[in-house]
Amino acid sequence: MKEQHPKAVHHCYAYRLGIGKNNFRANDDGEPSDSAGKPILTQIDSYELTNVLIVVVRYFGGVLLGIPGLVQAYKSAAKMAILNNQIIEKQITKIYTLTFDYTILNEVMRIVKSSSCEILENNQSLFCELKIAIPISNLESILMRFQEFVQLKIDAE
Repeated sequence: MKEQHPKAVHHCYAYRLGIGKNNFRANDDGEPSDSAGKPILTQIDSYELTNVLIVVVRYFGGVLLGIPGLVQAYKSAAKMAILNNQIIEKQITKIYTLTFDYTILNEVMRIVKSSSCEILENNQSLFCELKIAIPISNLESILMRFQEFVQLKIDAE
């Protein structure tokens, strides 16, 4: 961003990563403390976003905004960035490999499809091997359904 906007005075940003909400950072880049990065992070949090970075580039236009003005300007810019972009929701999954006899393929596939699991790899021969992503919201119940098959082996990645 600094290469794209070399004459800008400030490149303030905030990000939040992961599902634990404890991997984040807010940077004021020379603005008064908590007047830029924190308002950007507040917008990220108000929309409950993660795995996101917002950078607000500010050129000095000759008018001193004061701390309340800066907070409002950075907050508004972050909100506009969020509202003018597509938010992509991704389901959190855990990857498992299922190994089983071909004779139970239909039953296994019925569970996979009805449980919103994503098939990542599908190798079928005398023995079948499926690598699937299981939504963690239903992980326990889906694993219990698979465990009903004696001839099915489940390995976590």
